Amino acid sequence: MRDRNGLHKILCEALGSKNVYFQPPESVKMNYPAIVYSRNDIENDHANNQVYIQSVAYQVIVIDKDPDSKIVERVSQLPNCMYDRHYKADNLNHDSFTIYY
Repeated sequence: MRDRNGLHKILCEALGSKNVYFQPPESVKMNYPAIVYSRNDIENDHANNQVYIQSVAYQVIVIDKDPDSKIVERVSQLPNCMYDRHYKADNLNHDSFTIYY
């Protein structure tokens, strides 16, 4: 299994800032644009009655005031990334992805 901190670094590079948050508590004041991510699933491949390969799926949400954010394009081009949906909340645009890392 890869280290979550590696994914954090990749997301910081895609965002172009340090406004990347892993499972932030509600008390954290976020700066936008931002990326919020959390573990969503663990997928195991078995061989010989043992886990052979394990992939962790993360839900990654790009949050930006700009509905045409270039950050969405950069995140969507990351390896093993799938676009889930777009929604608007609190006058901010949210684009949700699943990334297996």
